[in-house]
Amino acid sequence: MNRFQQKSSFFSYFKKINLPLFGFIILLLLFLYGVSSVSTTTRSKQLESLERAVNRSIVQCYAIEGIYPPDMEYLIAHYGLFYDQETYFIDYQPIASNLFPDVTILLRNFEESD
Repeated sequence: MNRFQQKSSFFSYFKKINLPLFGFIILLLLFLYGVSSVSTTTRSKQLESLERAVNRSIVQCYAIEGIYPPDMEYLIAHYGLFYDQETYFIDYQPIASNLFPDVTILLRNFEESD
């Protein structure tokens, strides 16, 4: 019997196993937070880009034809506007042929399937 050998207690075993596990969990949570943050930023940039594209197409139509487009389908068919209709909703309300239309672009509620 070796009197200098210490018995391994449950606490030391717990420390050996769980400290790396907790470190891994913390790193995993930080990674998931970063991915979520990037995803949110990307969505907002896509929304800004779509707003600019719609406004540019409306102004281009007015510059070429002298009237604002009657509806969104007209912009899609004649000016090559393309967007993801499952992700974004565009409410296009023409006021008059010589007044800039009221355009509202909204992000639809969607659930990501993993």
